[in-house]
Amino acid sequence: MKVILTQDVKGSGRKGELVNVSDGYANNFLLKRGLAIAATPQAMNELKNREAAAAHRLAEEKKAAEAAAKELEGKTVKLYARGGAGGKLFGSVSTKEIAEAIQKELGIELDKRKISLDAEIKAFGTYNAEVKLYAGVSARVFVVVSEQQ
Repeated sequence: MKVILTQDVKGSGRKGELVNVSDGYANNFLLKRGLAIAATPQAMNELKNREAAAAHRLAEEKKAAEAAAKELEGKTVKLYARGGAGGKLFGSVSTKEIAEAIQKELGIELDKRKISLDAEIKAFGTYNAEVKLYAGVSARVFVVVSEQQ
């Protein structure tokens, strides 16, 4: 008997999958406990519509990430920090500060966890940062750290 799972079922499949199970298992366990629904033509159509909507949503998210990556690629973000003699900073520049600077200067909101640095920023200068916007979509930005006036 073919059923569509409404929840993850160990040994059978994940939520939203169409699986073929024995009639007794389907009737006495899956359907009775609400873990699955029978694979009627109407239920199959709803499943296909849900899958198409999810694929469309993922495509839109990737398109938006690619547009943001194109806008970010090669841009320079300026940060100001206090430092001591020899060009060393008091502390370091974090990815949170870089994300805030990108938001302020370029208008693109990012999560600080999506920014990765080649090295810690503990001195004045120019640094490379990689912004991972989506799976397989990333952009390189330059971070310029200058002395605060």
